[in-house]
Amino acid sequence: MTSPTGSHSPIPVRMPVTSGLIRRARPGDIDEILAMVRELAEYERLADQAVATPAQFHAALFGASPAVYAFVVDDDPDAGTLAGFAIYFLNFSTWLGVHGLYLEDLYVRPQFRGRGFGKRLLATMARVCVDEGYGRFEWWVLDWNVDALAVYESIGAVPMDEWTVQRVTGQALIDLAAQADPLPAVPPAQHGPPT
Repeated sequence: MTSPTGSHSPIPVRMPVTSGLIRRARPGDIDEILAMVRELAEYERLADQAVATPAQFHAALFGASPAVYAFVVDDDPDAGTLAGFAIYFLNFSTWLGVHGLYLEDLYVRPQFRGRGFGKRLLATMARVCVDEGYGRFEWWVLDWNVDALAVYESIGAVPMDEWTVQRVTGQALIDLAAQADPLPAVPPAQHGPPT
C-alpha cells in the first residue's frame, strides 16, 4: 500500500466530460485555496470562523509530516485559474480495521458550477480510497444545502441519519483537557500525532 497521497494512482486525472485538470495541490496554490475556503465559509454563513492562515495551510499540506491532502480543479492550466478544491485526511474504522477518507471541504466556485467539477473531485477521492484499500469515504453536509445533497445522492452517498455530530471547542475543550491524567513521555510514533 502506498501513502495517502495515492502516489501510484493515475493522478492527475483528465476526464472527457468537462475541461479542467484535477491535480494535487501545490504550495503555490495555497493563497487561492484559502480564498476559496473563505468563499465557502461565507456561503455556509460562517465567515467569522474562517481564521486559518497561509502558514497553517502550508504546514498542514506540505510540512514535514503532512496529514492533510488536497486536490484542486485547474480550469485553465496555462493561466493557473483554480475552479475548486477538495481537502481531506485519513480516519480509521475500528470495525473495518482500515483507514477511511474524510472529506473536510469541497468547493467549486459559482462561475464554474454545472460543469461536473464537484463530481470529478469526488470521483478522484473515491479512486484514492479504492487504490489504497480504504473502507469508507465520508463527509458532512449542511442539511439546508439541497444542491449538494442532490449531487451526493446521485453518486450513491447514503445519509447517516442515526448519527449526530458532537464537537468540543474553545473553553469547553480547555476545561475537558484539564481533567485528563498526565500523559507519559512516549515517542510520538507510539501514541499519535505530537502534541
